Amino acid sequence: MKSNIDRKMNNLVIGIEGHVGAGKTAICKELLNQIPNSILLQGGNLYRGIAYALLRSGANLEELKQNMKQTDIKQIMEKLKIQIAIENRDTVIYMDGKKIEEELLQSTASSLAVSEISNVADNQNFYLFGRTLIEQFKERFHVIVSGRDLMKIYPDLDYHFLVTASLEERVRRKCIKYNDTISQEEVRQNIIQRDKVQEQSGYYRQYENTILVDVTNCETVEESAKEVLKHIKEV
Repeated sequence: MKSNIDRKMNNLVIGIEGHVGAGKTAICKELLNQIPNSILLQGGNLYRGIAYALLRSGANLEELKQNMKQTDIKQIMEKLKIQIAIENRDTVIYMDGKKIEEELLQSTASSLAVSEISNVADNQNFYLFGRTLIEQFKERFHVIVSGRDLMKIYPDLDYHFLVTASLEERVRRKCIKYNDTISQEEVRQNIIQRDKVQEQSGYYRQYENTILVDVTNCETVEESAKEVLKHIKEV
């Protein structure tokens, strides 16, 4: 069932954050199928691209954390030649002109590095860059934005969602994603560690306009997306 969002209305900016493993990315991709004239801007993947490039250079995560203090992450992005593009309505990340494959962006190492680095780096100019991107795309599309700290990046979000699920359900979904190549206990500890870092960074913060969506009992991504869509109404 398609959303009742009409292309004739002002374009919306829909911000979606989520607890680790709650299915935020899958929900965002499903929303693309439900919301006409929409694109998905994955801010998290842009940061993952930066983290991936840093790790690929042989950098040690602990050393990165120490050296990232007072470091402008936008300058790092430019130095590493990380670029973002929208292809087939979704986000694609390039490094020095070569596409970084999704599985590399979503790897456990990149995910943990993002959680750790973003907690200490200077994100001010990076956030300004994100705000400019959103404004540019909003002129032509409904913009679904996924990532962290979205209210700081774009305070004028039309909707701000925080997707959550129980720890055990998030572990189960991650194990399915990794095809059981990683032990359940390792997945659980990874989620707990990343949750802790995210909370310390304030990335799970709920604002006055935040809509909390619990998808623990949703059996499919379509059901999860429907839980989000029912809150989005015509302006």
